[in-house]
Amino acid sequence: MGSFSIWHWLIVLLIVVMVFGTKKLKNMGSDLGGAVKGFKDGMKDGGTKPEESAPAAGQVASSASTEKTTIDVEAKTKS
Repeated sequence: MGSFSIWHWLIVLLIVVMVFGTKKLKNMGSDLGGAVKGFKDGMKDGGTKPEESAPAAGQVASSASTEKTTIDVEAKTKS
């Protein structure tokens, strides 16, 4: 009684296909696969040290060629 037979699983699969449709199920499968791949890549890259040339999180890289004024958005916390 604890496990379902093959007929129970086929009926559940048929109901799921009828509710969501095959195209939506295919899209959900590819989205899930992409999310798992992105998670694995993030875990792999998470162990490496960041490059020194890249700005740290929350900082804005300034360029000598631009003449725009930069605004310090964290001015309140630096007081």
